[in-house]
Amino acid sequence: MKRFLLGFVTAVIIGGGYLYYSGQLAVPRAGTEKDQASSQSAPARPPVEVAVYTVKPRQMIFTKDLAGRTSAYQVAEIRPQVTGIILKRMFTQGSLVKKGQQLYQIDPATYKAAYESASAGLVRAQADVKAVEPKLARYSRLVKVGGVSRQVYDDTVAALAQARADVAVAKANLAAAKINLDYTKVFSPISGRIGKSSVTEGALVTANQTTALAVVQNLDRIYVDVNQSSEELMALRKGMNTPEQNSMVNLFIGKEGTPYDLQGKLLFSDATVDQSTGMVQLRILFPNPEKELLPGLFVRARVEQSRRETAIAVPQKAVIRNADGSVSVWVVDKNNTVKFQAVNVLQAVKDQWVVSSGLVPGDRVVVEGLQKISPRAKVATVEYNASANS
Repeated sequence: MKRFLLGFVTAVIIGGGYLYYSGQLAVPRAGTEKDQASSQSAPARPPVEVAVYTVKPRQMIFTKDLAGRTSAYQVAEIRPQVTGIILKRMFTQGSLVKKGQQLYQIDPATYKAAYESASAGLVRAQADVKAVEPKLARYSRLVKVGGVSRQVYDDTVAALAQARADVAVAKANLAAAKINLDYTKVFSPISGRIGKSSVTEGALVTANQTTALAVVQNLDRIYVDVNQSSEELMALRKGMNTPEQNSMVNLFIGKEGTPYDLQGKLLFSDATVDQSTGMVQLRILFPNPEKELLPGLFVRARVEQSRRETAIAVPQKAVIRNADGSVSVWVVDKNNTVKFQAVNVLQAVKDQWVVSSGLVPGDRVVVEGLQKISPRAKVATVEYNASANS
């Protein structure tokens, strides 16, 4: 009997364990089906929001910053045209002088004496003419009646012609003497600021000497001469419109690049390439009413190189540089799906890249949210506001 009871209990325990174990296996199976059903009914992930820039053609002006130096608009080196002693300097060094203002007085004594001598010579020549003229008048009547010979008459005609020639020579000598006498007063040929004087009172100067007495510079306007590589200039102008003369130019002063308030005009771009440097010179004229610009300053001129009337440009933030050196952007199609688009960029203008190929007007380029997208992903777009992100 005890053996029977023991066997029954053992069977019950084994059967209960089996049922318990079977129930544990059934519970997970039921749970898995529930999870699958819930996952099938879960909503899809919403599209990522990105900011896009809609491509549209517009005029683009291509500029280049070129280093150069300033030079005075007019420069006059004051040199004596006669030899003599400086009696007086008649200006303040570093001051402004006017055109026609006397700067130096050279001792005029010898030139005044030469002028007076030439004046006397003219009077004498004129007196000779007055003496011969009435004689010729008398002889012209007498020769007709045989009162004088034809030879005497002809000699008198020649003497009058010679006397008149002497008058002409005397007048020329007087004019030359007057010019030399006037040259003892040294005047400024232009208006401007005069520098230091290289001579003092009592110094001996010679006509047309190599050393200037002083230098006058007109700084009301000022030139800026810059150089640019001929190859670079030709590459930028290839396929573009050449800028007209007198296009406006901006100026930046010194190494710090302080902007100059007034714009200048491009006067010319040299048609000849310097054979030793391969550079082309450009000359720009700037107004300088406050005399802020001085000759010899180091400056940078932002010069218009060329322009495109229908250029395509995108914000620089939209452009992606690939490992192989190529350039791409993310483009959103009409179904709001993003794709990778290879492009060719030409030049950076301010905060944009000018695109030469790969995009057409109307394309939508992703500018913000690049890190959240992948190829063929659905996106929600908002228009990129450049002013709000500057």
